[in-house]
Amino acid sequence: MKPSADFLGRDVVSVRDFKREHLDLILQSVDSLEKHPGSLDGVLGGKLAVLLFFEPSTRTYSTFQIAAEKLGMKVSGFAGTSGTSVSKGETLNDTVKMFEGYGADCFVIRHPRMGAARFAAEVSGVPVINAGDGSREHPTQAMVDLYAIKKAFGKIDGLKVGMLGDLRYGRTSSSLAYALSNYDVDLTFIAPDALQMRPEVGQFLKQRGMTPKKESALKAVAGKLDVLYVTRIQKERIPDPTEFERVKGMYEVNLEALREAKPSLKVLHPLPRVDELATELDATNYAQYFVQAAGGLPLRMVLMSLILGGGK
Repeated sequence: MKPSADFLGRDVVSVRDFKREHLDLILQSVDSLEKHPGSLDGVLGGKLAVLLFFEPSTRTYSTFQIAAEKLGMKVSGFAGTSGTSVSKGETLNDTVKMFEGYGADCFVIRHPRMGAARFAAEVSGVPVINAGDGSREHPTQAMVDLYAIKKAFGKIDGLKVGMLGDLRYGRTSSSLAYALSNYDVDLTFIAPDALQMRPEVGQFLKQRGMTPKKESALKAVAGKLDVLYVTRIQKERIPDPTEFERVKGMYEVNLEALREAKPSLKVLHPLPRVDELATELDATNYAQYFVQAAGGLPLRMVLMSLILGGGK
């Protein structure tokens, strides 16, 4: 993987900041790393990655931590605010400045408030990677999702992609929709009205020349899709508990729901799942979500290496 001036020192706040050529370079580099495991091991030796996770995380935190360590970096920060000065009221600005003083070379930040990563990038003198902010953006998950699609089909252009679930409060679905606007795909949003994609996402896609279809039920489009991207209902982000009670359990993807699906359909899910994706799919050819999750490690290795100049 060769260094790219387009990536050196840059923040990763929104996937909207990346052109198709940038995304394609990332996907090609991940494919190369998977073919040549170990080719990036140790290339960022001596650097310090600071992971500031103000919200719970399993896959994103772990893959960034393992990625940084495989690249040779030291890792500091926290996975949850309990026991930190954040619980005493320390501001994000002060937390960033403190770790900068300890020699941070980059920050990876997950935060419940939208815009937190953008703010951190503005006050930090080193690159900031957004690992999820509020219900708005999760850019590196979108890159992982693109790679899972590319790995399954060898292409992204020309595919029919359905996005099912909590599209309103789920940050992975909006980020993936933004990322897919760089490709020639047919996009369908499948959700009840209360969970449909937010208007600003639709407006962005319209400006990019896309007109996604909207459906309330999977049955109407199941047989037409190449990719089905499923998300759980974001209980923790729905402001009204009565609204959650009204929509919970409204959909489940199982073998019966996919009875009309193409044999080549691939089901993706950013995980964790609750009750929206049946485990009976795990052993079928539909299941791409564990392959998708595994791709998070090499993708985050490639991204950190590009940003911090670790390519060979």
